[in-house]
Amino acid sequence: MWMKMDMMMDTQKMELWISKAILFLDQRQVDGKLVLSLLGMSLLTLAVSIHGLKPPPCANPTATDCKKASTLQLAVFFGALYTLAVGTGGTKPNISTIGADQFDEFHPKEKSQKLSFFNWWMFSIFLGTLFANTVLVYIQDNVGWSLGYGLPTLGLAISIMIFLAGSAFYRHKKPRGSPFTRMARVVIAALRKWNVQVPSDPKELYELDLGEYTKNGKVRIDSTPTLRFLNKACVKVDTTDPWMLCSVTQVEETKQMLRMIPILVATFIPSTMIAQINTLFVKQGTTLKRNIGNFNIPPASLGAFVTISLLVSVVLYDRFFMKLAKRLTKNPRGINILQRMGIGMAFHIVIMLVASFVERHRLSVARDHGLVESGKQLPLSIFILLPQFILMGTADAFLEVAKIEFFYDQAPEGMKSLGTSYSMTSLGVGSFISSFLLSTVSDITKKHGNHRGWILNNLNASHLDYYYAFFAILNLLNFIFFLFVSKFYVYKAEVSDSLAVLRQELEIGSKHRVTNSQEASTNTQVNGST
Repeated sequence: MWMKMDMMMDTQKMELWISKAILFLDQRQVDGKLVLSLLGMSLLTLAVSIHGLKPPPCANPTATDCKKASTLQLAVFFGALYTLAVGTGGTKPNISTIGADQFDEFHPKEKSQKLSFFNWWMFSIFLGTLFANTVLVYIQDNVGWSLGYGLPTLGLAISIMIFLAGSAFYRHKKPRGSPFTRMARVVIAALRKWNVQVPSDPKELYELDLGEYTKNGKVRIDSTPTLRFLNKACVKVDTTDPWMLCSVTQVEETKQMLRMIPILVATFIPSTMIAQINTLFVKQGTTLKRNIGNFNIPPASLGAFVTISLLVSVVLYDRFFMKLAKRLTKNPRGINILQRMGIGMAFHIVIMLVASFVERHRLSVARDHGLVESGKQLPLSIFILLPQFILMGTADAFLEVAKIEFFYDQAPEGMKSLGTSYSMTSLGVGSFISSFLLSTVSDITKKHGNHRGWILNNLNASHLDYYYAFFAILNLLNFIFFLFVSKFYVYKAEVSDSLAVLRQELEIGSKHRVTNSQEASTNTQVNGST
């Protein structure tokens, strides 16, 4: 069972790590990766449609006498999956970056619109996920795999054509090469000059003329005292070798990426919780009563409630919560990004507590009906799992949206795609941690516990309630760690005064509302006295 669960996440892990490796693509390269994604989907559609590429039919999939797929069939199928993973991994962290780059940082109105961009970006992504998990799954199960894969392939082709048709109207930023190379130069230059004294006056450090940045559409960044060791990289020496001498701006860009790493580490555990949706949560559903009349609910379809919950939560957050919070905090975002992430992490603690109590109730029903050893289905509705699925969607609306916005927003101008890839890396690492914890806890509790183990193939004889309680404690410790690192995190300086303008507009608007309210009250009193 657990091997099957690991296999479900393998393609996702590979896709996420590929996104880390090819995250500095320009527009033309992104176009190429989109075409690669289309090629992968087309091959996958052919693999389930053409008779010669499909394995021989087998009435009983569990039988040992079924004919195995040929080498060609396996090569086409897995080749399609890997091609799709490479294409998707190359576009995911870059498409969102291109979308956010369409807003002008120096224009207050566009800056205001950009603050909601990632809310609606995630809304559109999960709207597609909802369609895939409901309509497409139904078509694949009841109509056929050819149409089930053919429809998304056609949709992808249309989407690529629309994207390419609009290329002439996009705001394009000049590619600046690999961010890893620029960061490596800073670290190596600092190490090579480890014994050099950093001058107390930042003006004595090496920096390019302001005109040099303006000419290339870049922003110059002033020196900061944090991670002071890296400042050695911009101490002037007799050579202009880029691996020996870096500008202050290049050093500060590297610092910005490094400062985000503790926050990135704090997102690993919540990403591990997300991995439970398609593994343990679904496995629990297989032990519960799933029929409504003659209709049998697939356990995996409960994941649609995560999507629905996220869609509703994003709309409520953007349309109501954000506006209310703006009035109270005078912050154009309502609350800052780290606060939003913190709320999402707090939700994960609650989710695991709820999941633990629900599982404890499920196990008590199994004991009461003598179904512990047999592992048979319990006379308990699958809908008792709904709270943990719905809460997971709400948590994602806070944490996952804030996560991608934070890493994009706090990354320097030339490394936005690298920042976005941090968010995807978090999900990939979370999947690895989930697999590691599952196997480790299972082995330890079997060897050293009084019970046969917390995690068995027979969930009625397992103790997932203990495992979920362990996750709740893990999330609590991680939340404390997040509070610690976020307290010392210093937001990067804004490249324009547009956010300050928005904040002033909020304060002025608030004063106007108070003044109008006082005037209305005065007029009412005057009218009453007359």
